[in-house]
Amino acid sequence: MVSSPVSGPDAATLAALSDNHVGNVFLKGRSYAGADAVAGVAASLRAQVSVLSTAGVRQFIATDQEGGMVQIMNGPGFSDIPAAVDQGAVDPGQLRADAGLWGRELAGAGINVNFAPSLDTVPGAAFAPANGPIGRFGREYGYTPADVSAHGVAFAQGMADAGVASTVKHFPGLGRVRANTDDSAGVTDVATVRNDPFIAPFRNAVRAGVRWLMISSASYPSIDPGQIAPFSSVIMRDMVRDDLGFTGIIVSDDICDAVQLSFAAPSDRAADFIAAGGTMALCTNQNILPQLYQGILTRRAADPAFAAVVDAAALKVLQIKAESGLLPVR
Repeated sequence: MVSSPVSGPDAATLAALSDNHVGNVFLKGRSYAGADAVAGVAASLRAQVSVLSTAGVRQFIATDQEGGMVQIMNGPGFSDIPAAVDQGAVDPGQLRADAGLWGRELAGAGINVNFAPSLDTVPGAAFAPANGPIGRFGREYGYTPADVSAHGVAFAQGMADAGVASTVKHFPGLGRVRANTDDSAGVTDVATVRNDPFIAPFRNAVRAGVRWLMISSASYPSIDPGQIAPFSSVIMRDMVRDDLGFTGIIVSDDICDAVQLSFAAPSDRAADFIAAGGTMALCTNQNILPQLYQGILTRRAADPAFAAVVDAAALKVLQIKAESGLLPVR
């Protein structure tokens, strides 16, 4: 999945779609131009689909529309969505109805995937300001797994009611860390274990039918001391696939600009993510994406076992696209 400015694709985004045959787009930045403007951008992206670019398979077009400080699309036609910490004070039934409205706004603008809700449990209001990625921005639905489950799942169900796929994140949780993987290296959660109670919101979301799950980029040494989460087969295969029984798309958090991944060469990042069990690598820097793409091709040509893993990941995306009505009609 390649990024595009929400104001419209640039040359690097268009090259990724046409030359590298990338089939999915994340709209990044911040727009106040309203729904009609975003719909025009989405239409321009869909226009890049062709027999030559993606064999006619249509795109997942995603954005971040959590609410509060994490709301990419604003202006006429988009609600002012409250932060998750405020959504957590609403009855779950009402929140599902509200999220259905917000989802219909996205769908009307051509968006079919929302990178929300965050199901990270922050272990108390007192710690929240010190929790760089979640609590500091009010992205938590509450301070217990039960509250996060009830409200996060309601949000996801409301989006699904509107035909928009929710992406629960950031497995296995960012509620206990201090630094943000976007702008810091060495972000580590020493507390979370494989069968941790804080994983319950993700398990409940899977049981409720979500088809997208985003992996955190932090390190979890009590689970896998050897690899950070996006390169960990213990986290993605053993926990997400086996423990949770998840059969949908495992998407990375950004692996292009995130400082947490600065130790790894761009040409290795997407390949290592897919090798460990990931399905779709998210790159929010379209200028770096060709390095990730070539890294996958090079390793695929040299390693038949890796080639089979890549094929399985591609098939998984196609299966979820079939569920979403995005395959060409024959």
